[in-house]
Amino acid sequence: MKRFWEEVRLERRGAQLAILLDGRPVRLPGGAPLSVAEEPLAQALVEEWRAAGGAKGGEFRLEDIPLTRLVGTAQERIAPDPAPVIEELLRYGGSDLLCYRAEDRRLAERQQAEWDPWLAWAEEVLGAPLRATTGIRFIPQPEASLAALRAALSRQSPLALAALGLAVPALGSLVLGLALAHGALAAEAAHRLSILDELYQEERWGSDREALARRRAIARDVALAARLIALTTPG
Repeated sequence: MKRFWEEVRLERRGAQLAILLDGRPVRLPGGAPLSVAEEPLAQALVEEWRAAGGAKGGEFRLEDIPLTRLVGTAQERIAPDPAPVIEELLRYGGSDLLCYRAEDRRLAERQQAEWDPWLAWAEEVLGAPLRATTGIRFIPQPEASLAALRAALSRQSPLALAALGLAVPALGSLVLGLALAHGALAAEAAHRLSILDELYQEERWGSDREALARRRAIARDVALAARLIALTTPG
């Protein structure tokens, strides 16, 4: 589609900041104007729309506004009822990547060294001790731990839940996602932890072009989620 606007600016509407294109608010699919309370996030959205399509008449794609799309999801789909998103994310806690260790001894040792500190973090910070096992056979987690993870998710804002809704499936780990949300883990580090198996296999057998392209796409998603979290975190 063609870019149809020239000017992008903010307008304060009570406690919210709306993004205006040539004086008209950006509207979500449901019709409500896109607005946020956090000024750093609002400024980032303005810059995203200023860059999208290059100039009036340029080619504009939805891929040009990833932050807007995440914020729109938070505002329109999550804020009215966060419960479905919380329960969907909790499923990843019930089968968290960090809890399933390889049968290959060297890889298992690497997983233990790099993943165990984050399981310890989940126990200490979230009150959610999780069991680990060898192989892919499902291991149920303690109900008290799942309740603690649900409580941790319930404390997240709709914007943070939107970010986690992108990051957690990409990482395969609710623990890594919550560490990201708490500012305990950077996006690049979280992504690397989630692909220990891939990196190990790559060391042994070499890289694969399709796998590298998929990995870059996942890294972008995790970085976008981390950026949204950072823009909504005070200080």
